[in-house]
Amino acid sequence: MKNCGRRFHSEVGKFRFLNELIKVVSPKYLGDRVSEKVKIKVVGLLYSWTVALPEENKIKDAYQMLKRQGIVLSDPVIPVDHTLIPSPPIRPKNPIFDDEERSKLLARLLKSKNPDDLQEANKLIKSMVKEDEVRMQKVSKRVHTLEEVNNNVKL
Repeated sequence: MKNCGRRFHSEVGKFRFLNELIKVVSPKYLGDRVSEKVKIKVVGLLYSWTVALPEENKIKDAYQMLKRQGIVLSDPVIPVDHTLIPSPPIRPKNPIFDDEERSKLLARLLKSKNPDDLQEANKLIKSMVKEDEVRMQKVSKRVHTLEEVNNNVKL
């Protein structure tokens, strides 16, 4: 779950999946036949998901239901190395506009009616595009070098 994205988290947060986990710990279903170690692990996972994924309400609802039914008596203690770290933010599609300061300056220059500001914006756009071309050339060269190394390794 640590390295999974939002799509996977939403799949885990669906009732179909959560119901299967509830069946494992609930005495109505498989709870009598499942070892205590497995039950503790499932409860621990559900609790850690409720803490780490607050936007997935169904996970929290499922955990609260287990508490109301008396299946979970207290919140488990989760070691720090087992806690979920939220996924990193999605990177922007175009890295040219990563620099916020430049993007704000460009937006301000483009909104201006002054011809000098528009010329400055044009220069800024050209420099940003040139930097992107240089970056793309480096990426292309890196990919080409890796392919060459791969081919040499195969030989």
